[in-house]
Amino acid sequence: MLKIYFLIWFVIAQLLSNLAIAQTTRIEITDGQVERIPIAIADFTGPDGIVSAEGRQISKIISDDLQNSGLFETVDSAAFIDPPSSPDITPNFANWGPLGVEGLIVGSAYFDSDNVLQIEFKLWDVVTQKPLTEGGGNADPAGLRRIAHKIADFVYVEFTGDKKYFDTKIVYISESGPQEKRIKRLAIMDQDGHNHRFLTSGKDLVLTPRFSPTAHEIAYLNYFNDEPNIYLFEVGTGRTEKLGSFPGMTFAPRFHPDGNKLIMSLAKDGSSNIFEMDLISRSTRQLTQTLHIDTAPSYSPDGEKIVFESDRDGGRQQLFIMDKNGGNVKRISYNNGRYATPVWSPRGDVIAFTKMLNGEFYIGIMKIDGTAERLLARGFLVEAPTWAPNGRVLMYYKQDRFEEDGTGGKTRLYKIDITGFNEAIVNTPADASDPAWSPLLGSNP
Repeated sequence: MLKIYFLIWFVIAQLLSNLAIAQTTRIEITDGQVERIPIAIADFTGPDGIVSAEGRQISKIISDDLQNSGLFETVDSAAFIDPPSSPDITPNFANWGPLGVEGLIVGSAYFDSDNVLQIEFKLWDVVTQKPLTEGGGNADPAGLRRIAHKIADFVYVEFTGDKKYFDTKIVYISESGPQEKRIKRLAIMDQDGHNHRFLTSGKDLVLTPRFSPTAHEIAYLNYFNDEPNIYLFEVGTGRTEKLGSFPGMTFAPRFHPDGNKLIMSLAKDGSSNIFEMDLISRSTRQLTQTLHIDTAPSYSPDGEKIVFESDRDGGRQQLFIMDKNGGNVKRISYNNGRYATPVWSPRGDVIAFTKMLNGEFYIGIMKIDGTAERLLARGFLVEAPTWAPNGRVLMYYKQDRFEEDGTGGKTRLYKIDITGFNEAIVNTPADASDPAWSPLLGSNP
């Protein structure tokens, strides 16, 4: 586990706050492509005012986060004229206005005599020539990337008015080897693909990991002797715990928003129903009673509703919503095609899903009443949507077609914002599938 001190304080500048907020550019992320906000990120300096190696690295991480969000355009530092050598120095705004930037980040970063990273930053509104946010903190060397993600989060929030998502992790299934003998391992990394590590050896087949609401635990399926077992993996310690064997299970369970329950589907005698497990008592209760196939359940953010897929209406996979006790079941998907793997947005306003139509797969979203369906991504095989904690970005995986000679079939992770633009590959050491996005880490591992 990364040991991070994070005695971090971030202070939102109150000086002339009403004026600054009124004139700061805010973007509305709705449908369609969003015009990027131009922003300058100066390389962070050491105590002598000279750019430090760690300062240059932190600036690049912040720049990459903001650029990759699809909402910011970071200006090439080669165009900078006399950037401030310290966050305490007021910039010469005459040097920045001609670049068309709306924000300027200045900071200092260096390792002190105890090898602890000391960092300060200030975000300036170039239009109003006022500071928007400033702060600082410290971390051990392993925390450098994470503290940079935190700064990027504060910039993102200030300009978009949205919630943070850069200080997060992705757990997924790393795949290698021939298709007839695939090795699948549980792996974890930062949301930008760095700090990658494997969590399982690859000896057993593992599938569909899910983060707990605290990001402390991961639930996943482990197949041993062709029997599916649910395991909990403790991220901080690496400890695993078997919750039980569940014949017929094809998806790992998802956590309740309070973290004390799991929801799952269990198959028996040709049908599949939805069950809820209490993690404290380990008791289960059945929520649906059907002779059809009810599967892939996902809680609403408040835990009061559940969305799931079922063939109960006409024999084709469709999406349904029910109350937390299994009552008041309503179908919400009515357009052409089959629907699967629904996941409720953390914001509570929309549901992501996989759709199969005319021989292709899609990732889409719809409102919780089934209206305003929009398809965001498509491919030969596109599955397993997972939400960033701010509910504005989705990650999923795509598999390429196989060639006649058996080659191809590469699987990769992608992410896209809910406007349907800015689709990008998330780099991994090997093929990758079944991603799950963590909540904000806070002080967690």
